[in-house]
Amino acid sequence: MSKVCDICGKHTVAGRSISHSHRTVNRKFKPNIQRVTVFKDGRAQKMNVCTRCLKKGNVARTAQQA
Repeated sequence: MSKVCDICGKHTVAGRSISHSHRTVNRKFKPNIQRVTVFKDGRAQKMNVCTRCLKKGNVARTAQQA
């Protein structure tokens, strides 16, 4: 599964873990991506969305009542 948010574009970034003795190890920071059904343009489709976008309400997970 792609680790990129379809809404905000958040993706995996590189960084370093630093121990108490200050040894460094390269690592990856991965976003929490969920595959959810969202309603876009009046129809349901599955998208990869990060949990921050879900919490903010950037996507509609239920159909809007007309």
